[in-house]
Order: sequence, then structure tokens, then C-alpha cells
Amino acid sequence: MARPRGVEDAVILRAAAEVMGRTGPVGFTLAAVADEVGLVAGTLVQRFGSKRGLLLALAEQSARDADALPARVRQAHGTALDALETLVVDLTDQPATPESFAHHLAFLCTDLTDPELRRHALVVHEAQRRAVEALLAEALAEGELRPGTDTGALADTVQAVTAGTGLVWALDRRDALAVRLRRELAAVLSAHRNPPEA
Repeated sequence: MARPRGVEDAVILRAAAEVMGRTGPVGFTLAAVADEVGLVAGTLVQRFGSKRGLLLALAEQSARDADALPARVRQAHGTALDALETLVVDLTDQPATPESFAHHLAFLCTDLTDPELRRHALVVHEAQRRAVEALLAEALAEGELRPGTDTGALADTVQAVTAGTGLVWALDRRDALAVRLRRELAAVLSAHRNPPEA
């Protein structure tokens, strides 16, 4: 009979993401993640093989989460555009400080240079885009957006503005990131919204 695993992989992967935000790539070690969850680094080696193996597992989990989040967000909101706002904030506002945002951005740079990690990052990006476009298409069908709105082009703009807002916020550090994201999204959508009925 196999011994119980003790700490689930999902707990370890959440801890890995938290350590990532605190330390960046330089301080991210199996030992740091193991300490976070009360294990020894050898246990993580047995499960994931290496630090890179842990990063790949985290990337795969991020891809699964990206597919599952939109449905959960949509269920909690009355309108598609309200759900879109929450989705944008939830996808981007996980780092709570400019420093943790910078650390996650440093990991993204690693993703861009490693073909396997980049493949997973692209899966996450594409899943997020599909979710944004689906909510925009729903908003168009429900009359929240003006007839003829190109939801594909608007989804591209929303993603670009979301990424850019994080970078600008990390530099100027004005307001909370969630506040900035909501404000910039509202600005992007303002030209496409249907005016409220009298």
C-alpha cells in the first residue's frame, strides 16, 4: 500500500507561486518552497524531479486554472461586463505589491526564453483571451455593447491594456493595482458601451 502524500500537489503549487512573488527567480529554490509547506526539499525532488519540474507543474496548473476561472467568475455576476471586470482583476491582481509584480514578471521573462515553459504560458494567454472575448460577445448579444462591436479586436485591446496597466502601476505605484485595472478597463470599454436606456 502506498504511503499517503501528506501535502497535496495543489498546496505545494500555491506555495510555489507565493514564494515566486516574494523572491523572484534568484531566491526561488526547492528548499524555500518546501519550507513554505513544512516539507523537506527532497520530498519535492521526489514529486517534481527538479526546480524546473516544479515550475513546469505550476505552469500546467496555471493553464488549468485559466480555463476554469471564467465560469466561476461569470456565475457570480449579473452582467457579462461586470464579470469581465472581475476576471481582469483576478487574473492580474494576484501580486499584492509592485515588488511581487516585478518578481512574477521576471519569471515571465524566463518563460519567454524556455520553449516548454513558453508553450504553457501561451496556453494560459490564449485561455484568458478566449474568456475575455466570450464575455465581450455575451455583452454584445445582451445589448451592453454597441451593435457592430468587433469583440475579437476589443479582446486584444483589453489584454494589451491589462498587461500595460500592470507595468505602469509597478513603476508609478499610484493607487492599488485593482483600482487601476478597473479604471483602465472602463476607459477602454467606454467607447463601445451602449448608452443606458432613458
